[in-house]
Amino acid sequence: MTSVRLEALDHVGLAVADVATSVAWYQDVLGLRRAHEQTWGDFPAVLEANGSGVALFPRTEGHPVGPDDPLRHVGFRTSRSGLEWAKSELRDRGIAFDEGDYGIAWSVYFPDPDGYLVEITTYES
Repeated sequence: MTSVRLEALDHVGLAVADVATSVAWYQDVLGLRRAHEQTWGDFPAVLEANGSGVALFPRTEGHPVGPDDPLRHVGFRTSRSGLEWAKSELRDRGIAFDEGDYGIAWSVYFPDPDGYLVEITTYES
């Protein structure tokens, strides 16, 4: 029996309170680009960098984001210089973040407009 043959992570689907607000945030803060808008219209709103990213859907009633949400975070990979640039940009924007040093990886974590935790990580020392 053979396993499924995957190429890469395509996207993570997130339910958000306001799709337009989240689209603007992911474009402005993370520099993601809108994809497939001509085909799909307002949602899902797919935003990506180098072929992977997020798909934003309107949140339905009764499904708030919070500590019981099983999604822990959405992680994006960058270079060491990209991580340092991200930290500088976040500071300039007044966006608080936490840092993690995992020996082989270094990350920053901060919330998006709906409270989902966004991670930017590098494996470059």
